[in-house]
Amino acid sequence: MYFIETPIEYLKGVGPSRADLLKKELRIFTYGDLLHHFPFRYIDRSRYYNIKDLNIDLPSVQLKGQFIRFEEKGQKKGKRLIGYFKDETGVVELVWFKGIKWIKAGIKVDINYVVFGKISSFKGKFNIVHPEIDVLEELDKRLKNLQPVYHSTELLNAKGLGSRVLGRLTKSLLNLMNHHLEETLSEQLISKLNLPTREQSFFDIHHPTDSKSLIRAQKRLKFEEFFFLQLHLIKLKITRINKSKGYAFNNIGNNFNDFYKKYLPFKLTNAQKKVLKEIRNDVRKPQQMNRLLQGDVGSGKTLVALLSMLIAIDNNFQTCLMAPTEILAQQHFNSISQYLEKLKIKITFLTGSTKKKERNIIYEQLINGEINLIIGTHALIEEKVQFKNLGLAIIDEQHRFGVAQRAKLWKKNNNPPHVLVMTATPIPRTLSMTLYGDLDVSIIDELPPGRKEVQTIWKSDSSRLQVIDFMRKQIAKGRQIYIVFPLIEENEKLDYKDLFEGFKAIEREFPLPDFQVSILHGRMKSEEKEYEMKRFVDGITNILVATTVIEVGVNVPNASVMIIESAERFGLSQLHQLRGRVGRGAEQSYCILMSGYKVSNEGKTRLKTMVETNDGFRISEVDLKLRGPGDMMGTKQSGILDFKIADVVVDNKILYFARKEAEILLADDENIEKAENINIARAYRPYARERIGWSRIS
Repeated sequence: MYFIETPIEYLKGVGPSRADLLKKELRIFTYGDLLHHFPFRYIDRSRYYNIKDLNIDLPSVQLKGQFIRFEEKGQKKGKRLIGYFKDETGVVELVWFKGIKWIKAGIKVDINYVVFGKISSFKGKFNIVHPEIDVLEELDKRLKNLQPVYHSTELLNAKGLGSRVLGRLTKSLLNLMNHHLEETLSEQLISKLNLPTREQSFFDIHHPTDSKSLIRAQKRLKFEEFFFLQLHLIKLKITRINKSKGYAFNNIGNNFNDFYKKYLPFKLTNAQKKVLKEIRNDVRKPQQMNRLLQGDVGSGKTLVALLSMLIAIDNNFQTCLMAPTEILAQQHFNSISQYLEKLKIKITFLTGSTKKKERNIIYEQLINGEINLIIGTHALIEEKVQFKNLGLAIIDEQHRFGVAQRAKLWKKNNNPPHVLVMTATPIPRTLSMTLYGDLDVSIIDELPPGRKEVQTIWKSDSSRLQVIDFMRKQIAKGRQIYIVFPLIEENEKLDYKDLFEGFKAIEREFPLPDFQVSILHGRMKSEEKEYEMKRFVDGITNILVATTVIEVGVNVPNASVMIIESAERFGLSQLHQLRGRVGRGAEQSYCILMSGYKVSNEGKTRLKTMVETNDGFRISEVDLKLRGPGDMMGTKQSGILDFKIADVVVDNKILYFARKEAEILLADDENIEKAENINIARAYRPYARERIGWSRIS
């Protein structure tokens, strides 16, 4: 048995009952688990304060002095012990509500003590409640510098397993280590990067001698976490490239060239050209392309997708585009059909509502190769849909489809088709490297020329009449308006009440027959939602009052105003997605963020960010800092980003560095089998078993 796998009950000072508590409360089962229960902060015990300099805003303070006297006050449950503690500058009260008998018996006057705790105030006097107390002469020298503070729980504190005891247990474990902890990095890598050994890192992170040793230990352990993750992701990518067979598209033919030279609706941006080049390089190889295309709303992803499909068609392959909703699929079909009307390409459309007779014709034309390009919804993955030679599959808003759903599409061929998945949700680079590190990622980070930025305004409820007046002027110009209400599950009843009351209020302000106001929410049947959305798309409805069901995809160029009610209740990425519903046409568009009077500091940061920038990637970086990677990507419960010490936001430089070193290693030793990498190979084996390729598209 490895040292770190030793059950925690065998550690001196733990035993069966404490072990049960540690397992239940902190999931500490082994020596290794305790070693990885890192301090969450450190207290500088080298500094002493004078009593005369104390104030309520200070963090925990350390005092040096003597007790003058003790005094008991109150009765029964309200009973407390007050110790009067002095130094050369003054006197402060120390207060205990528990353990009074022990405190009185254990502490003597006229002996030098060190007192440590948080300043509070009672009736205008400073005091410290339940301070830590040590005899000055006996105080551990190491604790005079940086003292670790560990996460504990209320139950553990009550059972005598608070931060200080966890620190002592960790220290006794470290003393047992004595070279039992296996190294995970090669000597070359440790030397190259000037890192401490693994064993030294654990000593220094739990009981640092100074800030320098602490920083080096943290750097080493963070690097290790990122390094093995990146090693795994890059190996997955190498395996996919080596093993996945695909179709080589060698030709850039007439369809692509004619469209590019004659019918391109607008000049491609440099970002679009770059992405198209990346895709062309991928598809000309006999391995399956597995590429994620990120691009902000309106960045021109669809046009890049179309040009990619034309390459497939020029190489005598069929291609498909799958969208999560019928409306979005219909919009893709309409715009692509319009683009291709002068080219001899057979394009068709398939959804759940396609009539049976029409379906059967489509099935037949797909299998005999008559159809070049098909656009649709989940209907494309039905068993009856078979292709003659599907060469490229494109998925829009890929996060709306499950892995199993996507996989059905690649099984339509002997060899899987090339895969391009698209998302309008900007993902920060650090997260992209962590979640999608085994994929090829392309980014369109530039809007087409002439596109007007959406003007974003933050208004409080006091400006509502002004906003209504603005809406009337926009409708008079022939524009349409979205009004979105929040919908949060915990407050579903209240939220729907707000939605319907908001809808009624808008109807009163904009009555029939002069205005058409519609409502859209998740409780409606699919057909009802499709109907209301279509009325808005067709320009019949002036104002659409909705929940966030209108977030994804739909293009209504005439909609120029987005009003978001209780905007402080939305996340940044959600606000950005909603804002992307407008600004699709040539006219100036507006996003109005309505909030109450009381907005939290975090809420203010979100709203100010929206006002300041339209850049989705900048917004995603702020969002990442505010919410953390687990909340942002919905990965918290899955354990995907369950790092013990590393943080993709704070430690992004170490992440980039770790990826670079992983790439260098695998370029030299693809299978990690050289003698000098034996430590890395041993450490990597269990890691690879545990971490599946969660991000894989195919």
